[in-house]
Amino acid sequence: MNRKEFLKTCGFGCLAGLSALTFLQSCGSSQILEKEIIGSDILVLLTDFEIKKGETIKYKKYVIIANKKLKYPICVYRFNADNYSALLMQCTHQDAELQVFGDKLHCSAHGSEFNNRGTVKSGPADRNLRSFPIIIDNNTLKISLK
Repeated sequence: MNRKEFLKTCGFGCLAGLSALTFLQSCGSSQILEKEIIGSDILVLLTDFEIKKGETIKYKKYVIIANKKLKYPICVYRFNADNYSALLMQCTHQDAELQVFGDKLHCSAHGSEFNNRGTVKSGPADRNLRSFPIIIDNNTLKISLK
């Protein structure tokens, strides 16, 4: 194989890999949910965490909530049916928006990482994320923005 054929083959391989990655990400269950703010609460249905496959119900680890009035989205983690955490996706180092990777929130600006409870795991951030109180009422999470 000559150099031109090698580069052509590698280029097609990279394009195929990127296409597959894009396709898999679009099939993921971590899309952003637009939710209404009522009073000082955002309401999230418990069914927003459900993934139904036939008769089986599994649960997402987290959902991401957005609203036009909020500068940053909120990541809501589900630990079990009665235990959730709601975290503002704003890095406490220099206010960059965080990205969610499973049980971690990562700041792509400077590399800070936080766990699913909002605790700093690596800096340069030195403060935990802002968290919001949650009340479960009638199959709905009421996330208080106060």
